[in-house]
Formats: sequence, structure tokens, C-alpha cells
Amino acid sequence: MSAAQSDPQIDLQPDTQLGPIRHIRLQPQPRMDMLAPIAILEHLEARLADALARLQLTAAGGVQSLLLALPRAPAAAPQLAGRQFQFQHAQRGELHVGYGEAQAWHAAGPARLRTLTDALATTDWRRADPDQTGFDAFAMLGFAAGDERASAAAADTDSSLPNAILWVPEIGLVSRDHEAALVFSTPLPAAPDAVLGRWRAGLRQLIPALYRPLNGPLTPAHLLRQHEQPDAAGWTDLVQAALARIGAGPIEKVVLSRRLVVQGPRPFDIGRLLSALGCLFPSCQILSLKRNGQSFVAATPERLLDLRDGRLEVDAIAGTAPRAESVAGDAALRDALLGSDKDLREHRVVIDAIRAALADCCDAFRVPPAPRVMQLTNAQHLWSPITARPRPGVDLFELAERLHPTPATNGQPRDAAQAWIKHAEPFDRGWYTGAAGVLRPDGTGELWVLLRCARVHEAHAELFAGSGIVAGSDPGSEWDETEAKLAAMLSALQYA
Repeated sequence: MSAAQSDPQIDLQPDTQLGPIRHIRLQPQPRMDMLAPIAILEHLEARLADALARLQLTAAGGVQSLLLALPRAPAAAPQLAGRQFQFQHAQRGELHVGYGEAQAWHAAGPARLRTLTDALATTDWRRADPDQTGFDAFAMLGFAAGDERASAAAADTDSSLPNAILWVPEIGLVSRDHEAALVFSTPLPAAPDAVLGRWRAGLRQLIPALYRPLNGPLTPAHLLRQHEQPDAAGWTDLVQAALARIGAGPIEKVVLSRRLVVQGPRPFDIGRLLSALGCLFPSCQILSLKRNGQSFVAATPERLLDLRDGRLEVDAIAGTAPRAESVAGDAALRDALLGSDKDLREHRVVIDAIRAALADCCDAFRVPPAPRVMQLTNAQHLWSPITARPRPGVDLFELAERLHPTPATNGQPRDAAQAWIKHAEPFDRGWYTGAAGVLRPDGTGELWVLLRCARVHEAHAELFAGSGIVAGSDPGSEWDETEAKLAAMLSALQYA
């Protein structure tokens, strides 16, 4: 079969104006030589055996990672059986995927991030990069919205995620700028023959799937709305209660959320779902965390933080407007957002809270004089990227603890808003409005706030979205805002 031959494949095209997917277009995709994955697998197995023989695996209490270059970057990451996480940012051309679990640390309670800090600090994480790929090993760091420790009964029945986790995958895939590498990791000490057997088994499962032709979207499916918390009447009551609490002071803002349960006519395909989200929202971080058959999926526009080379970046995002059908209408909505007293006050609360949270651990703050507008497919937000320089000894875990929960997902003042939300909201948020991202062995990395989320199991999905309430908020407008945010995931789920 010639590589020049092609088959038509359905390709999702994002609409630049409004939420739901508007159309699909048939595009020819080149067909890969069927022998190519076999050749790549044979090459990697040989490299793996040779490189592993040069590693010292006798040290106790550490992790050894081995990086090997892939001869060709994959177009997407396959969904395999077992535990898996994935972070993909289409606009930046970055992909991090983890398969299996070489090492993982769980934590809960008020000291959960300090516990994970200690785990990383006491782990000797060794790396070998014989192919000089220029990449590094990585782990997934993530945590739920609240720090409550799950009960034993809940832990037995909830097959999703622990309260907080630092997760080193057994096989990682990293890709950037059309270059890619695999990262093999094992806890130490380890027997070389056993390690080689596990890594080879993982390779033989991964490589054939890695270079298969991409699956296109399925025919749009009707999603049945089964349950929502709160319903429209309950939402109005909740917003009015929040406004009364804000009026009584000292709370300035609370962020209320909704939970929507939908049922599809077929099991949702997570790979197709991630592809659809990446196409529709290329400027968002698309992520999936899968453990024990259940996936937590998000398409989030908001970074909690990015720490690298001694520089910290934080996104302040608050204030939302819809998109319009026409260019003129869209521009009018954007201009109205930039001039909205309510939205600008909501945005200023977030900026002030970030500065206050970091004031005694960071220097050289830089805040734009006015917010920009971040335009997504189905919404537009006021956005101010903030930069600062952490002081010596301040690590990513401490920064995350100071910044989370953000006023954009919780409210201000933080503790008072969080306590009121826990009492008032009719459901537990779980990982919605938590954070997750990629952590490097040196303790630097990037975390994203978990927004536009869904917890997916077979044909069942629970979606989450929220809205910030400040003095002057209108229950109907805030409901419409949450509907627009829910549309992001609903649109993609139709094609999964």
C-alpha cells in the first residue's frame, strides 16, 4: 500500500463565532505505510535494551527515567487501557501524555501540597537522555477543589481521582515543535530484566496505536439532559442568597456553579472528544485524567501558574460575554465587556487577590494597565496576564497553595467565600475548579484551573460550569453565562 494513497476523513472545523460545531469537512489524509510502525517498534526496542544496560538501577528510594527520541512526531495520542493522563495545547503545539504508573503519591487535608512537596524533595529523580532529545521527564500534579479527605466508603465507590496526586507515568510521550520523545520511568531499586519486560510490553501496545490514522468525529448524537443541580428556579434562589450575603459584607464575590448530567446514545470515545475540543478551542489547555475506567476531561482557558527559569506567570480571568453571529455584533459585545462596570469590578477583585496572595513571596510584579479580551469559540473573557519573580526558596507547590482557589472560581475574601459556597452549593465540586498540570523533576511546571469540565464514564457525563456573582449580578444573565460555558463540552460530546 503506497504512502501516496489517501482516504477521505472527516475533519472538524471550528466556528470562530459561536459555540456549537457548525459543520464538518471531508479532507484527504495521507495513508501511512503499514510497515512504518513495525520498523519504529523494532528500532525503539533495540535502543531501549542498549540504553537500559547502561543505567544503574540499584539505588533505593528514587526514580530513573530514560528518554528516547521518536523518529516521527505523532498526530495525536491514543487512548489505551489502564491509567492515563493527557495535556494538549493545539495553539502552542505541545503534548504531554502519561501511560501507566511508575510512581504516585496521594495526599489530602490542609497539608496536601506540602506532603507532595516532601515526596518530590526526597525522591532522587535520575534522567538519562542518550538521544539528546532536549526534553525532560515529567509528572502530573493535580488536586481537587477542596482539601477534604474522602471517607473510606467514598474511596471505594468513586473510581475517579484521589484528592491530590503527584503521578509519574511508566511511559510518557512528549511532543513540541514537530519533535517527540518517549520517557520511560521506574521506581528504584529495580531488576533490569523486569524493567525491560514492562517497558517492552508498553511499547508493543503503544507504538502500533500511536501511528494509526486518526478517527474522525462521529455523526452528531442527541444528548439527553437527565438532571441538573440547581435547576433554573434553584439557581435564582442561590444567586439571590449570594447577593444578600455580599450585601451584608465583607464578601465581595462568590462563584456559584452548576452540575448537568447528560446521557448519550453510545459510550463516549475519549480520543474523539479530546480531538473535538482541541479543534474547537485551540487556545485552551485540553486535558484528560483517566483512572479505573473513568475520565475527567476539561477544556480550560485559565492557567493557575507557570513557573520556569525563575519567572512566574499567572492568568487573571474574570468577566464574561457571549459571542455573536456577525463580526459587528461580536465587536459590540467585546466593547461592552471592556466598558462593563460590573465585569471590570469582578476582574479587579481577581487581580487584587493575586497580588495579595503573592505579595510576601514574590517581587517585580507586572500587571497590564487594562485587561485584554480573550476570545474563545463560545465566549469572551477579560484577561490580564500577570508576571512576577518568586523569592529564593519559594517553590511551585507553595505558589499553588497561595493562589488556589482563585477569586475567579471561588470568590473573595477567599476563606469566607469558600465557607459560604460549601454550605450553599447543592453538590460537591470534586476536581471541578481544582488544578492540574505537568511538573518537571526540578520542581518547575505549569498548572491549569479545571474549568469547562466533564466527568465521563461510558455513555454518561457530568458537566460543570460556574459564574461569578458580585453586587449587581442578575440571576438570568448568570444562568445564560453558565449555559454558554456548558455548550463548550456539550458541543464536543455530540461528536465523541
